Amino acid sequence: MITIENPLGKIQITEEYFSQLIGNVVPSCFGVVGMANSTPIQGIRAFFNRNRKYVDQGIKVYNDGDGLTVDLHIIVTYGVNITAIVQSIVNKVRYTVEEATGLKVNNVNVYVDSMKK
Repeated sequence: MITIENPLGKIQITEEYFSQLIGNVVPSCFGVVGMANSTPIQGIRAFFNRNRKYVDQGIKVYNDGDGLTVDLHIIVTYGVNITAIVQSIVNKVRYTVEEATGLKVNNVNVYVDSMKK
């Protein structure tokens, strides 16, 4: 739960909201085939529900004091420029989260877990 305090009170935003917001943005980026499991819970869930795709798969968002840190685990297309793909994802995620919530995104860490043809 991410909590924001202002003169009018507290605003609490769940990690699930961020996961859904980011989970709809990242797979639409060029070169991204899909998302990889980032936690053991996601791995177990994916094992038992192989035919389903989850929006929060491969996404972890946490508050690091004065802003947010986003960890993404992605699968990319073989033969594309990984640096360009990662830079595009970082810019798109940062813009989307900051526009939707008004919170500063300090870090977007992108981990390329595998490649597919």
